[in-house]
Amino acid sequence: MIHEALKRLEYRGYDSVGQATVIGGRLNLKKDKGRIEEVHANINLDDMDGSLGIGHTRWATHGVPSNVNAHPHTDCKEQIAIVHNGIIENFSQLRQKLEEKGHKFKSRTDSEIVAHLIEDHVKAGEKFHEAVRLSVKQLEGSYAIAAVTSLNPDEIVCARRESPLVISSREDASFCASDTTAILPLAKTAIALGEGEMAILKPGSVDVFRVEDGERVVKEPFEITWSYEAAQKGGYPHFMLKEIHEQPQAVRDALRTQQIYHDLIATNLVKAQKIFLVACGTSYHACLAASYAFARLAKIICQVVVASEFCEQFKEIIDSNTVVVGVSQSGETSDTLNALREAKKKGATIMSVTNVMGSTVTTLSDVYIGQNSGPEIGVAATKTFTAQVAVLMKLAITLALRKRAITNDAATNLREQLEKLPDMMGKTIDKTEGLIKSISLRHHRKQSFCFLGRGMSFATAMEGRLKLLELAYTPCLAYPAAESKHGFIAVVDSGYPVVFIAPQDENRRKIVGNVMEMKAREASVISVAEDGDVEMETLADEFVPVPTGVPGLFSPLTYVIPLQFLAYYVATLNGHDVDHPRNLAKSVTVE
Repeated sequence: MIHEALKRLEYRGYDSVGQATVIGGRLNLKKDKGRIEEVHANINLDDMDGSLGIGHTRWATHGVPSNVNAHPHTDCKEQIAIVHNGIIENFSQLRQKLEEKGHKFKSRTDSEIVAHLIEDHVKAGEKFHEAVRLSVKQLEGSYAIAAVTSLNPDEIVCARRESPLVISSREDASFCASDTTAILPLAKTAIALGEGEMAILKPGSVDVFRVEDGERVVKEPFEITWSYEAAQKGGYPHFMLKEIHEQPQAVRDALRTQQIYHDLIATNLVKAQKIFLVACGTSYHACLAASYAFARLAKIICQVVVASEFCEQFKEIIDSNTVVVGVSQSGETSDTLNALREAKKKGATIMSVTNVMGSTVTTLSDVYIGQNSGPEIGVAATKTFTAQVAVLMKLAITLALRKRAITNDAATNLREQLEKLPDMMGKTIDKTEGLIKSISLRHHRKQSFCFLGRGMSFATAMEGRLKLLELAYTPCLAYPAAESKHGFIAVVDSGYPVVFIAPQDENRRKIVGNVMEMKAREASVISVAEDGDVEMETLADEFVPVPTGVPGLFSPLTYVIPLQFLAYYVATLNGHDVDHPRNLAKSVTVE
C-alpha cells in the first residue's frame, strides 16, 4: 500500500525512497537512493510485514542522495522513525545540542534531528504524541512530519507548518500524505491539516490538535473528487500554473539556504580578481539580475556569460585568481558543465547554485548552494527563476557586508525586506492572474511582442520574453528600454504590444519617456507597475498593478509573475501544451 502510494507521489521527488513498518515490537526499515522502481528491484519494498508504516520519496535539500540520507530517519535506538518534507532552518543548532547529549547521527540531513528530538522527550517520560508535539515546537522553518515508534505500534503522529499534509480515515484504517494524489484510491474524504496543527492517527480514527498548546481542533472533511491527473497538479490544469502558484513557498525555502554557504562563497568572491556568472536560459537571466545587485550593493563587477560562449571568449584569461559561479536548475546543463570544467582546469575556484543535490555541478564545485525549490515538472522554468534570484540576492547582501560596502543595519534591513517578498509574491499572484487572463484574451493572436525594462527590470524583461517565446511560439524581443530607439522602434506600428516593466525605482522618470515614445507610434502599451501609479496607469492601454513596497533591487521576484501568467494564458488560448512545449527539454544535456 505504501509502495503504491509513493509511486503516485514520485513527481514530487525521486532521488531516493524508503519505508518503515512496525512489526513485533521493532522497526522494519528499507531505503536507498534512486527512483522507486530501481530501489524496489533491489530490496523489494513490498516484502515488509506490519499493519502500520510510513514511506517517503525524496528531493534532496540537505545531503546528497544516498542510502543514509534517504528517509525514513531513526533515533539512536532505532525505535522511532520519521519522514519529513520541508526545511528546518535551525537544525545545525539543534544537532549540536543533541550531540552534546550523546546522540549519534548517521546522515547529513536536517530531517534526522526530528527523530532524536522525539527520542529525547520520550526518554524524559513524555507520551509519544506529546514528545512529537514538543519536538516540532522546537523547529524553525517548514515541515510536514509523520512519526511512528515500535513502542506504540498502533498510531502515527503527524504535524505540519507551511508544507502540506492531508489526512483521511475510514472504518478500518487511517492515512496521511503530503498530497491527495497518494491516497486517491484509499479514501473518499480527507481533511487538510492546518498551519501549526498535528494529528494522531489510529485505525479508523483521527484526532487533531494545535501544536502550540495541545488543544483539540475540530476539522470538517472535504470530498475527494479529483482524478489522478488533476490531483497530481493540485487541481490546476497544468503543472506550470501550479508551479507559478508555488513560488511564494519556493522562495521562502530558497531563503532558508544555510548562511554558512553564502559566507563561504562571499569570502571567495571578495578575494577574486575576476568573477564570472555562467548559465543558460532562465538561469542566465537570474545571473543578470544578480550582477546588478553585486554592483550596486557590494560594488563588485562580475561578468555574466552565456555558458556556451564562455570558453570561446574567456578561457585564455582564466587563472587561479578567478571565481566562476555556475547556476543550473538541474546541475546537468551541458554547456554550463563544460564552462566549469574548463575553468577548473585553469585553476579557477568553482561555485554553484543548483536545485539538484548530487548533480554533476555539485561534484565540480568547491562550494555550492541548493536553491531548495523542489521538483519543477513544467519544462518552462518559473519557480526556478524566482528561487535562484532569491538565493543570489541573499548572496549579494552577504557579499556587500563582507566587503563592508554596507553597514550591519543596512544588511539587516535588506534581509528583512527580502523575507517579506514571499508574501508580496502571493499578493501579486492573487491580484494579477485574472487581469492577465483578460489581457491575454485581447492579445493572444498578436504576431509579436516586445518587453522593455531599465536596470534590474531588463533581467525581468528578458525572462518574460523567454517564457512567451518558449510557450506561445510567438516571436518576441526584449531590450533595455533606452535601446528600443536603436532598431526595435522601426517595427512598431498601430497595436503592436509592448510590455513595460516599470517599478518605482531610480529609473522611473526615464521609463515614462520610453512609454511615451511607444505611445507616439500607436503601440499597445502593457505596463506592469506599482499599484497606485496613476501616471503609468493613465499612459498605458493595459495596466497591471503589482503590490507596493517592493524594493527595486528585489523587483524581479514580483514583477516576473504577471509575465509568467501572460506566457501561460497566451499559450493556452492558442491551444499549446504549456507543460511540454515543442522542441524543448527540461535539462539540456547536449551541446
